[in-house]
Amino acid sequence: MTVFSLVLLTYFMVVSGIVYDVIVEPPGIGSTQDPVTGTVRPIVFMSGRVNGQYIIEGLSSGFMFVLGGVGIILLDLALDKNRAKSVKVSYASAGVSSIVLAYVMSMLFIRIKIPAYLR
Repeated sequence: MTVFSLVLLTYFMVVSGIVYDVIVEPPGIGSTQDPVTGTVRPIVFMSGRVNGQYIIEGLSSGFMFVLGGVGIILLDLALDKNRAKSVKVSYASAGVSSIVLAYVMSMLFIRIKIPAYLR
């Protein structure tokens, strides 16, 4: 379990763009000024820039990728014949839910990042 945890943490760091964050040193979160009121609002996604990211953007996207992977692992655990049926149903429902949530949120992130994507 220790090796699995280290591999999962390494996977999270790689897909989150930790190498990019160390080299480029982007801000943690961006900001924009509202033209009407003049107030400064935080923004999480660098919209329109595919090759750039804020730190929070990378971490949230990486978490969604890890959530989808954990969902696949839960679906695999639901196939074990030695478990009770209620546990298998719980694993399967949690696995499907996490995969669907990860997919929907990742597509939302892509649509925020690239506004004209798949339209």
